[in-house]
Amino acid sequence: MRSLLSLLSSLCVLLFTLQSANASDLSNYRIGSGDLLSIQVYGEEELSMEVRLSDAGTIPYPFLGELNALGNTVGELTDTIKAGLADGYLINPTVSITVAEYREFFINGEVEEPGGYPYQPGLTLQKAVAIAGGFTERASKTKLFVAREDQNGEPNRVKLNATIQPGDIITIEESFF
Repeated sequence: MRSLLSLLSSLCVLLFTLQSANASDLSNYRIGSGDLLSIQVYGEEELSMEVRLSDAGTIPYPFLGELNALGNTVGELTDTIKAGLADGYLINPTVSITVAEYREFFINGEVEEPGGYPYQPGLTLQKAVAIAGGFTERASKTKLFVAREDQNGEPNRVKLNATIQPGDIITIEESFF
C-alpha cells in the first residue's frame, strides 16, 4: 500500500511539472491573425466578448477603438486593455483574456489530406501528419520542413518530434527510395 501511495505521489509531481512547463510555453505564446480571443471584464458584460484577430492583427474594442494585438502575449494585451479602461472609463478593471481558438496550421506535400487544420496545444509534427491522414507511400520521413511566422517564413528542417505552433506551414517532401 505504501509503495502505491509513493507511486501516486510521484505521478502527481510529474503531472504538475509537465503542466507547469506547458503553462509557461503558452504564456510566451504570441497572438496572431486568425486567433479567437475571449476577453472578460469582471462586472462589465458589455466589455466582455469573443473576437477574432483581423488579417492586420487588430481587434475592435469598445471605448479603445482598434487595438494592435499582433505579436503580443495574452498578458501584454491584457495589460493594454486594462490600462486603456483605467484611463477614464473604469476604476481598477479586472481583465482576463484567453485564446478560445488558435489559428490553423497548414500541412502540404506527401500527406494523404494536405490542408489547414485547427491547432491543438501540445501538437507535434507526428501528430500533425496523423491529423492529415498520414504519410503517402512516397513520403520522406527525414525531409520534413516547418516554416514559422516568427522566423520570416523560412523553412527549417525538423524531426518528427518537433513542436508545431499555430500558423506553421509544414512541408513533407518526397523520398527517392
